[in-house]
Amino acid sequence: MNYDMRSMRAEEFINDEEIRETLRYASDHKDDLKLIDKILEKAKMRKGLNHREASVLLACDNEIRVKDIYDLAEQIKKDFYGNRIVLFAPLYLSNYCINGCLYCPYHLKNKNIPRRKLTQEEVAREVTALQDMGHKRLAIESGEDPVNNPLEYILDCIKTIYSIKHKNGAIRRINVNIAATTVDDYRRLRDAAIGTYILFQETYNKTEYERLHPTGPKHDYAWHTEAMDRAMEGGIDDVGIGVLFGLDNYDYEFAALLMHAEHLEAVHGVGPHTISVPRVKKADDIDPGDFDNSLSDEMFCKIAACIRIAVPYTGMIISTRETPKVREKIIRLGVSQISGGSRTSVGGYCEEERPHDTEQFDVSDNRTLDEVVNWLMRAGYIPSFCTACYREGRTGDRFMELCKSGQIQNCCHPNALMTLKEYLIDYAAPDTAKIGNALIEKEIGSIPNEQVRKTVCQRLEKIAAGERDFRF
Repeated sequence: MNYDMRSMRAEEFINDEEIRETLRYASDHKDDLKLIDKILEKAKMRKGLNHREASVLLACDNEIRVKDIYDLAEQIKKDFYGNRIVLFAPLYLSNYCINGCLYCPYHLKNKNIPRRKLTQEEVAREVTALQDMGHKRLAIESGEDPVNNPLEYILDCIKTIYSIKHKNGAIRRINVNIAATTVDDYRRLRDAAIGTYILFQETYNKTEYERLHPTGPKHDYAWHTEAMDRAMEGGIDDVGIGVLFGLDNYDYEFAALLMHAEHLEAVHGVGPHTISVPRVKKADDIDPGDFDNSLSDEMFCKIAACIRIAVPYTGMIISTRETPKVREKIIRLGVSQISGGSRTSVGGYCEEERPHDTEQFDVSDNRTLDEVVNWLMRAGYIPSFCTACYREGRTGDRFMELCKSGQIQNCCHPNALMTLKEYLIDYAAPDTAKIGNALIEKEIGSIPNEQVRKTVCQRLEKIAAGERDFRF
């Protein structure tokens, strides 16, 4: 098959021959400093890079040029996302699953793990616990099981989540990470007012994909890989992609991931809203050592930096799979969203002690949300609980235009400060509140538009007086 980024066939827009030719090209030119400098100069235009150019940067091991890559990634992150870090939490609804994925403990043959599905009453209790932590944005997760977890169940859960208003808490955005489905089902998710539809590819290598998914509907490579096209056809214009690094060679996955982003941009006029970069982690009967494609922390961070350079407008997500040390480094290189206080078990937030029996993966960052917020602010970041763009209809190409034009500084930056103020008043520990209030005072002055700055000051006073949910 020939490579065609505009094709609607998975094996043409994620073309194995093109990927392998790209990797050969990158290997042949990784020491070509003139070419690398030319690629970096192009990247400085903030228009992005194609998969082949970015692959050359990833392959380059010249210390000076690698530092240039890191510095540029950090600057591009600041240019488009400032010093804001959006916070969210995963909510696991059910671990019933009919797939046979070899890297996930929820696979059908695992008889060790207890199976659990939240009732709507249990969903409400989990959401209340998350609101009491301070969360406003969730990513709901569920195994694939048409009997136990049909779409109707997911839709009921979404309705329940949005309905819970506890004290000053409210979940204002629900992102959805469920199995590939039909255009009609995606329309129903859109009508349920979801935020981003997220689906990880796991691996783009078709041969490896089919080996790692020996049974179940997820075995169908094309159905899974073409899901984002169906989601966009169904009216969901914010989609999130990602691979599970460690399953196959990282350079193959990197090139393919960018090819997927290029395909979405070419066909739908807008690339992915987010790109996630998880790595294989230990869980129940899953041993990361069973996969021989693990990558070092240094290469993991380099991948993030090259993604940021290649797709400068796209949000990047890192989860609590990673240690605080890795998260600290990778945030600087391009990540714009992180989870905090996460529990990856079904019903885990209502338990005083972290349960491990239904976890999808081991959590490496066990800090509370307040500890994460405190850490971010001490590092000079603004923890943001903002959901305004989704609720104001600034999604898909409308969000991308806002980001590209630089107007995001007059929108997302003030929204971050106002949602942080809510958190500090309603949920923060005294030390966190002290640091946060000082940070807000400092950051108000960096809002470019004078009228916006004045309005923010007025709204911050109203928040202190008890009003909530202001947004630009």
